[in-house]
Amino acid sequence: MIARLLAPLVAALAFALPAQAQIEIQEVTSPGGIEAWLVQDNSIPFLAIDLWFGGGGSLDDPDARGATYLMTGLLEEGAGDMDASAFAAAVEGLATSFEFDIYRDDLIVSATMLTQNRDEAVALLREALINPTFEDVAVERVRGQVLSIIQSDMTDPDTIASTTFNELAYGDHPYGSRLEGTLDSIAALTRDDLVAAHRRALVRDRVAVGVAGDITPEELGALLDTLLGDLPLSNMDQPGPAPVDLAGGVTVVDFPTPQSSVFFGHTGIARDDPDFFPAFVLNQVLGAGGFRSRLMAEVREARGLTYGISTWLGLSRSAPMMQGGFSSSNDLVAQAIEVVQAEWADIAENGISEAELEAAQRYLTGAYPLRFDGNGRIAGILAAMQSDDMPLDYIATRNDNVMAVTVEDVRRVAARLVQPENLHFVVVGQPEGLEASN
Repeated sequence: MIARLLAPLVAALAFALPAQAQIEIQEVTSPGGIEAWLVQDNSIPFLAIDLWFGGGGSLDDPDARGATYLMTGLLEEGAGDMDASAFAAAVEGLATSFEFDIYRDDLIVSATMLTQNRDEAVALLREALINPTFEDVAVERVRGQVLSIIQSDMTDPDTIASTTFNELAYGDHPYGSRLEGTLDSIAALTRDDLVAAHRRALVRDRVAVGVAGDITPEELGALLDTLLGDLPLSNMDQPGPAPVDLAGGVTVVDFPTPQSSVFFGHTGIARDDPDFFPAFVLNQVLGAGGFRSRLMAEVREARGLTYGISTWLGLSRSAPMMQGGFSSSNDLVAQAIEVVQAEWADIAENGISEAELEAAQRYLTGAYPLRFDGNGRIAGILAAMQSDDMPLDYIATRNDNVMAVTVEDVRRVAARLVQPENLHFVVVGQPEGLEASN
């Protein structure tokens, strides 16, 4: 149905290259002016297309939260003169696949197809994008699925923690609302709401296109106009920056469970910031490096306070954040939070060591080429790069940028980025000995 987690920032390519990923990306503009990035590979008769429509769930009308989420789940539930069953049979008959996913900032469509069926598959996908039926029976079936998801999430401590954090941090901005909407908002959505969400989300002037496989630039140009040329132009702006109104401290949500779920964070760094790569390395050392990270070493290995803990750089367009999460038994969670706070303060003041830098660089540069394993993932990263306004040579220069980071760079960026005094924890459970600031 609809993917519920944030889309990964990186994908992989089909070439097993040792230290650097070196591929030829061609910029293609269709006769109608639609742009795409292409990696042409004629070795197998197969094509992958990724479409990233900017705006995503953030385009919801305030009175119709969850409309884009529900609408996305209906794009494969009938199109043109086909109902859901006929559409599914047509997809299967062509040995093609379509995926429709919705996130905060993007609605993502991924398609794979055989060269011999390309024209028919593109025509079918076009119907899904331009002429979805939103039939009552399909709407009610998918509405029921979404309501079930929301009801399940209301009993999931991890989801409660992240949802509460977002509400506290972002307030009335769309990021402060659940992407899926609420029980009341989903129940109240009408077909007109879905049609309006479709009109806002699927527009040709706000789409990033990545293509990989068996197609020439000339063929791709014609394909783009066929697939996307009849989509409308956008009729509203994307949401602006989300002011993060969240002071340091602890919020406790009482929930009957033996283990508390913790979500924590503060403002972060944008993807296009000149200091992004030092921040990237810093986060790897602090909490993104699994058992190689400081937080795993101190919170799990040294003290046994959690099974796992991680941090990440949240790169949402309207509010970059530095965040993390873990779970711990109610009697240990207060101690675990103290350790996180201490490690946050230490790295802010002292940065990282030369040995930590070298280990992070070795992993980040060595693991990168190993992720390059298919045309579908190539198409995804090409679209993601455009969506994030990344340069055409990012893949070729990414490892060089990682290796250029110095200990001094990380120390300088840590002093700016890591904010112990603003670190806020949301704890869902019944923690013992933990004083809440709410």
